[in-house]
Amino acid sequence: MAMPRKGLAARRKAMGHSQESLAELLRVTPGTVGRWEQGKSNPDLWLQPRLAKALALSVQELIDLLNPPVEVSAAEARDTDRLDRALANPSKVDLVTVAELRQRIALLGLRYDGERSTGLLAEAGQTLGQTRLLCAHAREYQVKRDLLAAEAEASTLMGQFVWDASQRRDHDAAKGHFTTAAAAARKINDPVLEAVALLRTSYVELYGTEDPIEGLALTERVADVARGHSDVLTGLAELHAAEARAMVGQRTACERSLERAQDHFGRISADEPVTEMFSESQYDRLAGSCYLRLNDASKAQSTLERVVSQAPSRSKSRTIVLANLSLAHIQQRELDHAAAALHSALDCVQTTWGGGGLKVIFGAARKLRPWRKEPVVDQVYDRLFTMMAAS
Repeated sequence: MAMPRKGLAARRKAMGHSQESLAELLRVTPGTVGRWEQGKSNPDLWLQPRLAKALALSVQELIDLLNPPVEVSAAEARDTDRLDRALANPSKVDLVTVAELRQRIALLGLRYDGERSTGLLAEAGQTLGQTRLLCAHAREYQVKRDLLAAEAEASTLMGQFVWDASQRRDHDAAKGHFTTAAAAARKINDPVLEAVALLRTSYVELYGTEDPIEGLALTERVADVARGHSDVLTGLAELHAAEARAMVGQRTACERSLERAQDHFGRISADEPVTEMFSESQYDRLAGSCYLRLNDASKAQSTLERVVSQAPSRSKSRTIVLANLSLAHIQQRELDHAAAALHSALDCVQTTWGGGGLKVIFGAARKLRPWRKEPVVDQVYDRLFTMMAAS
């Protein structure tokens, strides 16, 4: 029987939303919001980060509201954790247990953008270990296949967390996890999971080792693998291919990739397998970064400001946008605006401690060195040093 989510309804009201206004913000029907609050349905995974932002919650806080504690009988309690029973007797693992495991992996992934990766590593490592144990002992073909899919998902997530927690320094460990994920996906002939792992590998090359040639080769491979299976992944591959081309100064080729990305995003269908990887701000985030690398600071600024003007949040992706916006202002010698954007980026990064955001923040701080004695710049440096000392 459905259990009303009184906490979810109370939070909506506390934020000043009616069911109708929240539905309009999220582009769903008021009846959908009503069913969430009645406990009759769950928000789609891809929609949960947007719902969390609308209610000014972390993803984990939203998950807690969606899953309020319930009192169960002793008989029901014996059946609540199938996963523990499967781990005690791994050869008996079944499809329902694997589905529960994959849901845990998906929820971990949703928490990435709003929480520190250092705090998620232990849970991700435990989940990956459990997945591998069950996969090694599973006997049924379909169960084994679904566990390999879970291993691909968990390995990709682990690589993502490891790289972010190391502040994008531990390239080898991250790529090792992504390689494992891609291999597991190929065993079950799953091009979507393989493309996700390859896309993550391309991020390491583009934004870690800063090798645009290798990064471009990987994004092109992602597009080849994902084409016909996922417009989200093909579009993301084109977006990051655009940035690879911007890194080597190829503006025309970069803009063609941006156009192809936009075309794929415009064709996302209802049966898209990885809708949770797409957000409406992604195109502008990457396009702004591209124009920044092409030294078109004015166009980068206007593009990035569109992203910043959306609902405020303290996420890893927003930190990067704000730090890039600061760089755009620096290129135009607008010190007051550059410092303001960098302060906002520091507000975000103190919550999430995202490796990508920190890297861009420090890059912007280095660009400000010629104006180190200016009061607005000195205040940024003081805050940056204080934050690093406290960490």
